[in-house]
Amino acid sequence: MQLIDSHTHLYLPEFDDDRDEIISRALNADVIKMLLPNIDKESVIPLLRMVNKYPGICYPMIGIHPTSIKDNYKEQLEAVNSNLGKHYFIAIGEIGIDLYWDKTYMNEQQTAFTEQLKIAARENLPVVIHSRNSLEKILTLIDNSGLQDLRGVFHAFTGSIEQANEIISRGFLVGIGGILTFKNSGLDKVIRLIDLENIILETDSPYLAPVPKRGKRNESSYIKFIAERLADIKNIPVDEIADITTSNCINLFNLK
Repeated sequence: MQLIDSHTHLYLPEFDDDRDEIISRALNADVIKMLLPNIDKESVIPLLRMVNKYPGICYPMIGIHPTSIKDNYKEQLEAVNSNLGKHYFIAIGEIGIDLYWDKTYMNEQQTAFTEQLKIAARENLPVVIHSRNSLEKILTLIDNSGLQDLRGVFHAFTGSIEQANEIISRGFLVGIGGILTFKNSGLDKVIRLIDLENIILETDSPYLAPVPKRGKRNESSYIKFIAERLADIKNIPVDEIADITTSNCINLFNLK
């Protein structure tokens, strides 16, 4: 069995004391690759340092997380373009709009999101989209962008089947993480109706640890709990879940 954690922030300070052990646990849990979404221009260096230390295991993305979009967002976007000229990246991410915490920079978030969609189209890279309390707005921005053949994943999907179908109809996948294992999330009822060819797995480490690790620091090895829960919902072997979601991830991100 081979699994891929399509969204993990293992370069963050929360892992500074035991990062090597975490990578080892993930590999021992059949997690063959870990994909690293960026947060802002300051996080690029620790992210790339980790990729260089674990080649063929950790893969870098470049982008500005919506909660990092402030008055200096143009400077942040310049850093994205600058880094694209210097390093290899598999995706533009983590980008999007977050209207859960603070709506102060809503206009800037929308502008920055659209600009990063343009970068993705220019570079022919997939996008990894953060859509907390903003899914409909993001879909509208994608539709209004005029950009053709955009592809990517809506990270940490928790929406309805109608919203999932809207995402899938535009050529995007849904990223499923630890919330699927939460007893009262209701996500299991939605996922039951989504074809596996439209799903990839993620942890979002260090956040959103799945049951039975809920409330603890998340890590990539815990993706096995998400795969097992998905197998229960679909009533198929977990090996089949791994095969399909890993293939989906390899194809989306053009992984070797």
